[in-house]
Amino acid sequence: MPIHLEEDPDEPDEPGEPTPGDGAAAPGTQIPTVGMPNREWEYETHVLTLAQVVDGGSLVKILKEAGADGWELAEVVDGGEKRVLLMRRPKRSSREARRVGFAPPTRN
Repeated sequence: MPIHLEEDPDEPDEPGEPTPGDGAAAPGTQIPTVGMPNREWEYETHVLTLAQVVDGGSLVKILKEAGADGWELAEVVDGGEKRVLLMRRPKRSSREARRVGFAPPTRN
């Protein structure tokens, strides 16, 4: 025979109040961002044949040259007989493009 304990009935929530489990954030709560800061990227592609990918030199050469300019490999896209290297780097603002400093003195 089941035993029934007397409990207070649950009171219904007020309409319009979000419950903690419905995904609504409490008002005034700050939500932290996780991961990399919000950046805009610029992209570049390099197309290689399968022979260039496996020859041991072409791929390394492209990655080294691109890395020196600040590019990083984002993805390799399969293009059938070719592979496309998708490179990216953070967009540079116009302020970053201009280097500020002093020129060495000229000799007279």
